[in-house]
Amino acid sequence: MARDVEVPEGHEAQAGVRLDKWLWAARFYKTRSLAVDEIVKGRVTVNGQAAKASREVRCGDRIELRQGALRREMRVLGISHVRGPAPVAQALYEESAESLAERARAAEARRMGVEPALTLEQGRPTKRDRRNITRTQAEWQRWSASIDDQ
Repeated sequence: MARDVEVPEGHEAQAGVRLDKWLWAARFYKTRSLAVDEIVKGRVTVNGQAAKASREVRCGDRIELRQGALRREMRVLGISHVRGPAPVAQALYEESAESLAERARAAEARRMGVEPALTLEQGRPTKRDRRNITRTQAEWQRWSASIDDQ
């Protein structure tokens, strides 16, 4: 999938860059420390191998990462040492067709899912409801059978 975005200065194609810095520059994570945390947890692999945050990423590398329940797989197209606008960040990688299809399925499942707020039959308990709850809890505590009560 060719991109029509011009890559600005600071985005070289030949040199390598740290994995955590690339993930941050490509806008997969909001901060480098979040990227490092995910790498340390084993949620990021480079070319099918477990990676360290200091590993150098080069053009052509395959990166696989998990974001929540979603698995994303992409190929590195460009290297960046700076975090730029989203269109430039998206020009740094190409996501696989399987990964895109999986993301579309997950988005559709979320869209078709039940709204959690609709499962509530009532809102917050009223003052009377809270008193009844407290009274019921006190009765259970008073009538509970315990070895310590003997």
